Amino acid sequence: MGEQPIFTTKAHVFQIDPQTKKNWVQASASAVTVSFYYDSSRNTYRIISVDGTKAVINSTITHHMTFTKTSQKFGQWSDPRANTVYGLGFGTEADLLKFIEKFREVKDLTRQGSGQLSPVDSNGTEDSVQLGGQVSNRIVHSRTTSLSSTLSDPVDRKPSSNLPHSESQLKYENDRLKIALAQSSANAKKWEVELQTLKNNNARLTTALQESTANVEEWKKQLASYKEESAKLKKKVLEMESNQGAPETVASLQQQVSEMTDKIQTVEDERGQKDEEIQSLWKRIEEMSLFETENQKHRERIQELERESEKLKNKLNQTENELETVRANQTQQKNEMLKVHNEVQVKMSEVLRMHQNMADTLKSSQHS
Repeated sequence: MGEQPIFTTKAHVFQIDPQTKKNWVQASASAVTVSFYYDSSRNTYRIISVDGTKAVINSTITHHMTFTKTSQKFGQWSDPRANTVYGLGFGTEADLLKFIEKFREVKDLTRQGSGQLSPVDSNGTEDSVQLGGQVSNRIVHSRTTSLSSTLSDPVDRKPSSNLPHSESQLKYENDRLKIALAQSSANAKKWEVELQTLKNNNARLTTALQESTANVEEWKKQLASYKEESAKLKKKVLEMESNQGAPETVASLQQQVSEMTDKIQTVEDERGQKDEEIQSLWKRIEEMSLFETENQKHRERIQELERESEKLKNKLNQTENELETVRANQTQQKNEMLKVHNEVQVKMSEVLRMHQNMADTLKSSQHS
């Protein structure tokens, strides 16, 4: 039940300048969602668009409306009820053509719906009541007119004329709140996903930094061990050279010293690379810290949106309750008007019988 979206697109929304009636005024800050809605309970179609919490389009479609394509990506239509002209700027001509096709389709549907006749006219009374012959109807017309005007309470009719407007306002407010609530929930979910992604990236960078730091510490210990061993070997070579040791032993020690020096150089090169990696990781950690600050703002925004969403839900429930109350009052007043109408019919029948009896009595008296 209620209104359901049947077609959705995106476009920039414009309205005609109410002062000049010539220039366009931009109603949306950017391209917004524009949707066709169908109300099955009322068999009506509307075009609705909301920019943030502001409704920029609320147009009920009738079979008298016409959508005009004025350029390759722009079209417009006039809404007499809203006393304005709406304009839509699309991203592509294909989107405009799809919208035109849907507008024509909906317009045809409203034309078909308008062909159905109601047994009750615009004043809430039946077109005619069969009370007797045409002569009797003409005779009793002047009397029943005053009787009908006396029995029909204008106080009862006045609220019914205002009820549709009040109900439509509540329905519009209800739709606006639903759309704002859906957008608020979508934004909150999007920011939650971004926040979780940033948390995961931060955790991975922290783990990599810890591993690199541990490796550097291990290499530092290994380098210190190599340097110490190299110093011992050099000292031993010097002692053997001073003592004129065997050439083979000295050559072997020199070879070991050379190998140890190469190992030390390799370790130092690797440590330099790891130092650069650590510096890079620290920079990324700093960037992640900035992201964390942004995350905090997002968290606060999410909390704010949740509070706003809760308020919108409460307001939506309140609006729905008010709408139900208005509908109940409208139904009650319609029933009361129907009851009054039936009473009028009974009174008219009684007057007709009285008139007929008086006519018969007059005829009898004339014959006698």
